[in-house]
Amino acid sequence: MISRRDFMQVGMAAAAVVGGSGFGNWARLAAQQSLTQDQLLEFDTFGNVSLIHVTDIHAQMKPIYFREPSVNIGVGGNAGAVPHLTGADFRKLYGIADGSPSHYALSSGDFTALAQGYGRVGGLDRMATVINAIRADRPDAILLDGGDTWHGSYTTYHTAGQDMVNVMNALKPDAMTFHWEFTLGSDRVHEILEDLPFAALGQNIFDVEWDEPAELFPPYTFFERGGTKIAVIGQAFPYMPIANPGWMFPEYSFGLRQENLQAMVDEVKGEGAECVVLLSHNGFDVDKKMASVVSGIDVILSGHTHDALPEPVLVGQTIILPSGSNGKFVTRVDLDIRDGRMMGYKTKLIPIFSDVIEPDAKVAAIIDAERAPYEAAMSEVIGKTDSLLYRRGNFNGTWDDLICDALLSERDAEIALSPGVRWGPSILPDQDITREDIFGVTSMTYPNAYRTEFTGEFLHVVLEDVADNIFNPDPFFQQGGDMVRTGGLGYTIDVSKPQGERISDMTLLATGEKIDPAKNYVVAGWASVNEGTEGPPIWDVVEGHIRKQGTVTVQPNTSVEVTGI
Repeated sequence: MISRRDFMQVGMAAAAVVGGSGFGNWARLAAQQSLTQDQLLEFDTFGNVSLIHVTDIHAQMKPIYFREPSVNIGVGGNAGAVPHLTGADFRKLYGIADGSPSHYALSSGDFTALAQGYGRVGGLDRMATVINAIRADRPDAILLDGGDTWHGSYTTYHTAGQDMVNVMNALKPDAMTFHWEFTLGSDRVHEILEDLPFAALGQNIFDVEWDEPAELFPPYTFFERGGTKIAVIGQAFPYMPIANPGWMFPEYSFGLRQENLQAMVDEVKGEGAECVVLLSHNGFDVDKKMASVVSGIDVILSGHTHDALPEPVLVGQTIILPSGSNGKFVTRVDLDIRDGRMMGYKTKLIPIFSDVIEPDAKVAAIIDAERAPYEAAMSEVIGKTDSLLYRRGNFNGTWDDLICDALLSERDAEIALSPGVRWGPSILPDQDITREDIFGVTSMTYPNAYRTEFTGEFLHVVLEDVADNIFNPDPFFQQGGDMVRTGGLGYTIDVSKPQGERISDMTLLATGEKIDPAKNYVVAGWASVNEGTEGPPIWDVVEGHIRKQGTVTVQPNTSVEVTGI
């Protein structure tokens, strides 16, 4: 059974207070005040097993703003399917009223106005409150972390992930899997794992030398809950050495390894598992295909692509649930397991409205202690923004446009390239920009901002290669990010074309001239996966640019024309 009533009734009730789409300030405040913690947590306990899923927190310990994408194009069999519906189409599909809490939590429309009314989201101390409430109702609930946890903030960079390890340990997960954690370097990952008090899973993490499963990352673990034997199998991000620097973790290989996954499912069932859960960092479309080619998985808890859906998607007998990102949601899944099989389920995607949910005092104290040594440096105001700064979108986000502007000006380049990563909080217009805000969208362990020359032909190859990672009609060839962001360069992309034929009309925006395949262009970028990349860290580049601007204004980006949708 699928129930969205608990989540939707809050949105619909508040929508009645708002009054349709008339977004007045008083109406927004009334809508916010109509929410209560009890409403957000309300759930009719079901079955005999409960799972709690969090994923893609990206080290956001404190409440933030986070805008969902307005553009999220699906191709092939996923065209027009969730999570590739956005805006009004998304709200219509799920019956979400304009101006409701569900609108604010799950959709991008009228984001600034709704953010001013509903406030920030997330915060690990608020997530702890939600998790503890679920455990109070179901004491043996299993908490599973989908990865991208020890990465993405000022303090995580400066503590090599230790701040998040300490805070997450207080939440007491039962297992996790991995992606960006490996960019701390394998030595550091090994060091953390020595004291990790829960399972570190990855059926697809193999030892390169021996081409066999890596000992530090068992493929699965078992839990006895509600009179049921449950197997949780871990699936780390499959494309680590492609999307991230392989030289940081040279002893490991990854990949989808769907044949091995099937073998693991069969193995755990042979050992008596009555319920099989895949804790995945594949990305949602990849998980949908995985469910269609690997039999016997009951639940896939999906991460990596940062999607948030108020209902699970059913593929065959497998339910797939994504839980958003940046600490914005917690998912509860109740299962009825009888006679060795899943007889029913009930789910709830719980939005973490930080002004509504009481912070857990113990976790709040740990967070404050972790941040204290860095508060002065983090909180320094670098400038201000007149524009809404956000990251998500297939082709551009205003944060990325600002980063590209910084690369062009500070590195004296004709063209700027910035990776299509999806993590990082949003900043509202008229907000100060602090150093912490800059790190929230740039923090990584290979931050050097290079300056080099590319031929026009090579630029075309780069754009085609990244486009295929996103728009290949076979999800198993998708890596789950967004298109590389460009500054100073315009182009047309036909997402329906095959690799090598998608990108055309490449133009140097400063002059309006077409890109010459044989000509060299000065290019600045960052996050190169190549070892030994030289240049200042990207956060220094962005900080220098913002200081010179004082108040930044990001103009609408019309440099990319999208066709073939």
